[in-house]
Order: sequence, then C-alpha cells, then structure tokens
Amino acid sequence: MIFRRAFGAALIYLAIAGCASGARVPNISPATSADAAGMTDMQSLIADFAVDMRYASSNNFVGTRIEGYGAPRCLLLQPVAQALQRVELALRRQQLRLQPFDCYRPVRAVAHFVRWAHDLNDQRTKADYYPNLPKQALLGDYIAPTSGHSRGATLDLTVLKCDPTGAVCTPLDMGTRFDFFDVRAHTDAADITAQQRANRQLLRDAMRREGFENYPLEWWHYTFKPEPTPATAYDFPIR
Repeated sequence: MIFRRAFGAALIYLAIAGCASGARVPNISPATSADAAGMTDMQSLIADFAVDMRYASSNNFVGTRIEGYGAPRCLLLQPVAQALQRVELALRRQQLRLQPFDCYRPVRAVAHFVRWAHDLNDQRTKADYYPNLPKQALLGDYIAPTSGHSRGATLDLTVLKCDPTGAVCTPLDMGTRFDFFDVRAHTDAADITAQQRANRQLLRDAMRREGFENYPLEWWHYTFKPEPTPATAYDFPIR
C-alpha cells in the first residue's frame, strides 16, 4: 500500500507540497460510482472472496474508518478483477486463498492519510505500525499525496491457508503485519525467517503469473500491468 508516486492527490495538499516537488496534478474521473468507472466488485466474481478491507474499519494505521470507505468492498477495474479471479482460482487448487486488505482507494481517502500524517499529536497507532520511526518520517516514501490505488489497478493482500473443506482459513506468516512501516516489510527483507520469505515468494509468484507486479518496499502491494487507466484517478465513495 505504500503511498508512492501515482494519481489521486488531494488538490489542497498538492498546492502546498506537490508543486514544490514537481508532482503532477492528477486527472480525476467524473465517475460517481463503480459502474460508471467500469469497476467490478470482487465478490460478484467470487462470492466467498475473503475480503478484510481495513480502511472501512478502525483496524488500520490511522485508527479510524477512512474517508470514502462506506462499505468493505474490493473494487477493481474489470480486467484487473478478472486477472485477480484467475489468481484466486489457481490458489484454491492448493487449498490457498487470497485476502485483500485494500483495493480501489478514493482520492479523498489519500487526502485523509496525508492529514493524519501531518498531525504529530496523534500517535495512537505508533507501537503497532511505525515503532521504529518518528511520525514525521512517514511523509514521503511511505505517505505521499498520491496513490496508485486510486487508479483501480493496485491492491494490497495476503494469502490464507485453508483446511480441506475450505471452511477454516488462516493467514500465512509474512513476517510483518499489513501496513507496517519498516524495512522488515520490504518483500526481500533480510531479517525474516526462511518460511516467511517462502510465503512472500508464493504470493509474488502467484500474482506475477497473471500480470501483477510487486512493489519491493511492501510485500502486500501489487499493481496490474499494463494499467487500464494509467493517467486517471477516481474519487467516488465506496458504498
């Protein structure tokens, strides 16, 4: 999920910080719904898709539900959703499943992250998400004014191991929690066990086979290539 160069900035923040760094003002689609944007709900393709959409709850690094997340839905542009469906179906043959933490992210949600990062008085989640960094260090490589998630082709996820019936599934050990701001979250981090490294590689191999590229600083972060709308961000709320 690292909030790196992409589209989806809050324009007010771009006016303050983005212009100074040469950031590009995004082309924000006028679409006001998933249908209008050509996005698909993954649970319409896989009814029991194991979504755990963290920003639609308080279980995230901000500690509260994020603006724009009115429902825990994994929305992706149609060709991206179809590719992810193929990943899921292949993994199920091995008693494995995907579990997404975030998919499409509205522009307004990215602005919420930036506001939170600037509020140095709010340190409620430090111990769980950034224990080794001062909060001000999160701005930049970790939290930026734009996000590829807003283009509808990026998602954050992990892998579940299921029993033979598929009724009980537990997450594979990836070495860190989702959204852990630390070098141990880098996909090829040195300070993890052999099993944790193998689990990350399993996810990377499964995603790569269907055209998803990993972001090396976060084991959970994948973008479908080529992106269907690389110059367009979306801001409709998830309902």
